[in-house]
Amino acid sequence: MMMRAAVGFWVLSAVICMGRGHHHLGHDDDKTVQDTVADSSANSVSLVNEANQEFSFRLYRKLAAHADSQGKNIFFSPACVSAALAALSVGAQGETHRQLFGGLGFNSSLLMQTDVDQAFQMFLQRANNTSQEESSEGTAVFVDNRFKPKPEFLQTLKQSYLADGFNEDFTKATESADTINKYVEEKTNGKIDQLVDNLDPNTVMYLISYIYYKGKWATQFDPKLTKQDDFNVDENTKVSVDMMNLEDRFHMHHDHELNTTVLQLPFNSSYSMLLMLPEVMATLENAISPNHVTKWLKATMIRRRHEVYIPKFSIKTSYNLNDVLSEMGMTDMFGGHANLRGISEEQGLAVSKVVHKATLDVDEAGATAAAATSINMRLKSNPYLPAPVLKFNRPFMVIITERNTEKILFLGKIINPTI
Repeated sequence: MMMRAAVGFWVLSAVICMGRGHHHLGHDDDKTVQDTVADSSANSVSLVNEANQEFSFRLYRKLAAHADSQGKNIFFSPACVSAALAALSVGAQGETHRQLFGGLGFNSSLLMQTDVDQAFQMFLQRANNTSQEESSEGTAVFVDNRFKPKPEFLQTLKQSYLADGFNEDFTKATESADTINKYVEEKTNGKIDQLVDNLDPNTVMYLISYIYYKGKWATQFDPKLTKQDDFNVDENTKVSVDMMNLEDRFHMHHDHELNTTVLQLPFNSSYSMLLMLPEVMATLENAISPNHVTKWLKATMIRRRHEVYIPKFSIKTSYNLNDVLSEMGMTDMFGGHANLRGISEEQGLAVSKVVHKATLDVDEAGATAAAATSINMRLKSNPYLPAPVLKFNRPFMVIITERNTEKILFLGKIINPTI
């Protein structure tokens, strides 16, 4: 019986927000870039960006609906997952490729693989146009010495997905696992340090996508104001958290359609964190869309003085995405119907596992996703009256986004900031 070759497919993201601010391309820079390319290319980038935004919320809803996610925090990087799957699509053909394109939301009548590759190259170059200490995104391929991928597959990954390539002797399982773990730890500044425990002897290639973001609040919280307080996980459960406190003028918006209060906390860069405190979580989860994010980031956000309370916390998440991606229509890549002949002509090549890991740290200096909430507001600000209070002391959603492109780096729901 022929032993099936397998592709280990790992998607990871690490986020920590407490460093210096940094510059990303803004509207003027975007215009400069787009002026140098054809209109059709700019349109392709726009189509891929829109598809990525839609994919973010479709993937979120799938994760939230899974039984093993009930009552748990959700946190992941849709930008990281979509980049990894797009990189895989470079080596997919036939129905497997159609499923990947469809699952990612790419319109195959308007977009070719080369259009998608060029768009991700632009996204990744923009994200890495800063100090390595603060932000990095990319991919890596670890290949067993006995396995020979097609040179054109590796070349496209290197050029368009900024991939590093490594040859390893997977028969030396411990040493190879250590090499992969060391690479991942370095790329995520130590936030993800144990990706691989042991190597499956059937695995011939690991495709890794990573993202690391470190940001600093435009206005920092004073650590001396951080106090112990209750966080209401549900009607019957309270936990004690370190609650940060800041009084300032904030961009606030109440979305009547979703019955949700939205707070925007900008970083010292073109990135912001959106904290969404709904009256009913399911209403927000089931209806949130890219259009809402656009609305919240634009003029509908009014700056008002508030006293804000947000929990200080660190969380880690880990997902096996095989079932979720299959439910989104990407089934063939996992089994005997897999057509990955763009990677290699070797028979029986299939994806064995898609794993996504993410970490999030929020403190007084910076953050990358914020906390659960309760809301207490008074009417209009008056210099002689206390500022209205917005308190994140119950479950809420969070988005980390780039304000100019509206790229969604991270997306999640904080139910319990202590676990």
